[in-house]
Amino acid sequence: MPDIKKRIHQWIKDHREEGTDLLQRLVQAPSTQGNEAAAQDIVAQKLKEMGLQVDIWEPDGEELKKHSYFYSPRSDFSNSPNVAGIMKGSGGGRSIILNGHIDVVPDGDREQWDDDPYSGAIRDGKMFGRGVTDMKGGNVSLILAMQALQESGIHLKGDVIFQSVIEEESGGAGTLAAILKGYKADAALIPEPTNMRIFPKQQGSMWFRILVKGRSAHGGTRYEGVSAIEKSMTVINHIRALEEKRNARISDPLYQNTPIPIPINVGVIEGGNWPSSVPDLVKIEGRMGVAPEETMEQAKNEMAEWLLQLKEVDEWFKEHAPVLEWFGARWVPGAIDAEHELMNTLVHQYRQVAGQDPVIEASPWGTDGGLLTHVGETPAIVFGPGATEAAHYPNEYILLDNVFTTAEIIALTLIQWCGIEGE
Repeated sequence: MPDIKKRIHQWIKDHREEGTDLLQRLVQAPSTQGNEAAAQDIVAQKLKEMGLQVDIWEPDGEELKKHSYFYSPRSDFSNSPNVAGIMKGSGGGRSIILNGHIDVVPDGDREQWDDDPYSGAIRDGKMFGRGVTDMKGGNVSLILAMQALQESGIHLKGDVIFQSVIEEESGGAGTLAAILKGYKADAALIPEPTNMRIFPKQQGSMWFRILVKGRSAHGGTRYEGVSAIEKSMTVINHIRALEEKRNARISDPLYQNTPIPIPINVGVIEGGNWPSSVPDLVKIEGRMGVAPEETMEQAKNEMAEWLLQLKEVDEWFKEHAPVLEWFGARWVPGAIDAEHELMNTLVHQYRQVAGQDPVIEASPWGTDGGLLTHVGETPAIVFGPGATEAAHYPNEYILLDNVFTTAEIIALTLIQWCGIEGE
């Protein structure tokens, strides 16, 4: 094994320029929703050059809509393909899925960027561009890990299934499509931007809408009406109390550095339609965090029951209960046992390469890991090179050193997890 580690390390070192070029080309191919094809073509071509079995397909929106976990603002995925590449093992080893999303969020106000958002500019050991940290840098780490094994003459027993999927930013339809196509493995690794921390647990989340009713009246006699805006303030304070209650239950040490493990965020408030009228309806929309160990239904039920208690806070709600709706995006929570063999393997190889213990925490946001774990029956860990504080921000960047260190860690993890042919 020491000889193998040296070979992997040297290969990664010798191919740093090649890996940097691949990442830069991916960043320069904008892959916002509906525009993923060009970036996926780069990925597919690379996998073909590596001699992998390559599968390219556009998810079937009609099929996906039948699944209870499907969400996307669209159902037509024309020109938005998924790409998978299989590095077949010789047999007898454990399999693994390496899952990364190719879609990126919009670049936003370009005035806030120092460079073009899709420049792939390199300065001070960093590459800049939308999607470089979330999560094209992680995807390149996966590809380099597989290529390092191939070109170092290392043949695995277990299959390695690389997936470049669409739609993670919008709810996971790409990964769901891969699951429904039959892709499963003994475990999965997702290189989301974790700053090289290891996340065995990922919170889920879902969007909610609450309609708060009032009673309209002329603004000159507002005392004859009931302001839905004022009542909505009561509702928001009540939701904040629920957030405190839910988070007080969490004692998991993986959350010790997270101030609010499962937040409830109010992101939209709309109400009223005339300055001289008392508003009779307010719409509140937000995101509810779901703990890794609870189901989405349990979280929904707790929110519904909590809102019923508003009548104890304000008599108005006895006859005018707010209306709760669930809509839009959602991400399934997921968790893997802390002593799972892939966790032990990844932690060990991290120590071997980085020379120190990894930071192990729970993810503060949702990923496709929940879908892989619960729907795909493939327990998933999240670990990647991206900068958490740069994802979705202007001047998004990644430390290039982390891309290659992560590739080395993953390559050695694949060896230990899948097994080497002949051993």
